[in-house]
Amino acid sequence: MQFLDDSLHPENQDKVVITTAPYGPEWMPEDFPEDIPVTMDEQIQKAVDCYNAGATVLHLHVRELDGKGSKRLSKFNELIAGVRAAVPDMIIQVGGSISFAPETEGQAAQWLSDDTRHMLADLDPKPDQVTVAINTTQMNIMELLYPEYLEGTSLSNPAYMAAYSEMTVPAGPAWVEEHLRRLQASGIQPHFQLTGIHALETLDRLVRKGVYKGPLNLTWIGIGGGFDGPNPFNFFNFVHRAPDGCTVTAESLLKNVLPFNMMAMSMGLHPRCGIEDTIIDQHGKRFTSVQQIEQCVRVARELGREIATGKEAREIYRIGVQYDTIDETLAANGMAPNRKAGVKNVPMYTA
Repeated sequence: MQFLDDSLHPENQDKVVITTAPYGPEWMPEDFPEDIPVTMDEQIQKAVDCYNAGATVLHLHVRELDGKGSKRLSKFNELIAGVRAAVPDMIIQVGGSISFAPETEGQAAQWLSDDTRHMLADLDPKPDQVTVAINTTQMNIMELLYPEYLEGTSLSNPAYMAAYSEMTVPAGPAWVEEHLRRLQASGIQPHFQLTGIHALETLDRLVRKGVYKGPLNLTWIGIGGGFDGPNPFNFFNFVHRAPDGCTVTAESLLKNVLPFNMMAMSMGLHPRCGIEDTIIDQHGKRFTSVQQIEQCVRVARELGREIATGKEAREIYRIGVQYDTIDETLAANGMAPNRKAGVKNVPMYTA
């Protein structure tokens, strides 16, 4: 991204698109009973509360009544429909880490192993976005979840700690290409969650080959454990390398969430918050998703930036937009064109 002399002036920046992740699948309800919704009505109401506080993108996961994360496609469909009816302008972004479990014997016979992840393209009603990881990566969230913050929570259980420390995000080349094909065919926008420069470079190559033809909405994830660590230089390097025409959202963990959100908002970029990212404030006290959104709103206003409405966020993210050609995609995302035969030196932006 290019930063001209007046790029930090709020009148030259987009309105702030706040993403909230209020369902926190890594926590159990007893870890934060005041803020972890369990029933379907509670989960829908949580979306409403977050929207009313200023969030326009809902990062969605679903719980069963026993408090565990749901793997049922039907439950995701139910929550999406409920949120759509309650807050129709909110951008619904389904977390792409889910693998659906067959609900009937017939489904079990039909679904192949990867189909349980590609089924995100078959959600009905359709979400606006599904998050997509690029390149298979270790995701050891325990690396930076300090013991003093886990005391008394379900994640202090040694079995849970072991499981979460060994997590990986499977996103190899064949799976990514097929997943993007299915999402685009369904009219669902991928929101790329990237773990560092290597993932950004792979995405660049996918665009240049025509595997993906659409807007580039990116989240940089600085959580360590196989992803970039929460180091500002990692974030700034990512922002520097990101295309001019994309959007960038910052995501981190625990007490790192607020500093990175402040950095992002000061540069004209966007924040993400919610209990999936942190259940504590800067003093270690429990901090609800709504409180985190309200904090982002306060910081944004101090910076002179306005908060996007749901409709404005849809325009900023270019929800519903796809492109016909590689050249159109590159131009719309502020990327240099592919090199033409016989052209020497670096690709030029002019024809």
